[in-house]
Amino acid sequence: MTTDDAVHGHEPHANNLAGRLNWLRAGVLGANDGIVSTAGIVVGVAATTAARGPVFTAGIAGLAAGAVSMALGEYVSVSTQRDTEAALLAKERWELDNEPVAELAELADIYESKGMSRATAEQAAAEVSAKDAFAAHSESELGIDPHDLANPWQAAFSSAVSFTVGALLPLAAILLPPESWRIPVTFVTVVVALALTGAMGAYLGQSSPWRPTIRMVIGGSLAMAVTYGIGLLVGTAVG
Repeated sequence: MTTDDAVHGHEPHANNLAGRLNWLRAGVLGANDGIVSTAGIVVGVAATTAARGPVFTAGIAGLAAGAVSMALGEYVSVSTQRDTEAALLAKERWELDNEPVAELAELADIYESKGMSRATAEQAAAEVSAKDAFAAHSESELGIDPHDLANPWQAAFSSAVSFTVGALLPLAAILLPPESWRIPVTFVTVVVALALTGAMGAYLGQSSPWRPTIRMVIGGSLAMAVTYGIGLLVGTAVG
């Protein structure tokens, strides 16, 4: 492996892998939100009525509102991140255009701080700068790949889709079974789905699956228990 490969060549691959994992984690979290929030809504409504119509209406309304909210939140968040990155990159480009010697020395300092000798660090800085100075400085100084900025539209779409997929599980679970089985089937479906998303999130984060899975299951179970209790109380009071 050459010095250039070690310092610069593999960095975009690492950044792209981290980006893909971040999108996967965001998808898992979006699906989890869809499962829990929709399950809470439909279980609460099902506690007040045996009719499928109100449950279906509430579930669809919750699904639509949640998906739009998730998409909008991700779009605003990622747009802010992208704007910040763009401003930092513009500043870095200005510095490269107006202070190239100082920027080259700064890049060599970064490589030296990672364990290279001064002579090797200066050589590496010169070589990567000759190939693509802007990318080398952006990645080393800012931790930003200028050719792979976050896409707010992609984030919004991903969040909306993952939330919708997650929300469809409790909605189907409470509408399809007979009335006497609705709550038990929904509870089991949600618990299993949350266990799977918790385990998947732990796998992506390379951690033990037990704690996040247990947290997911307990949190979702409490949410359904609370909304079911509120549905019974409100339904009784209104009725």
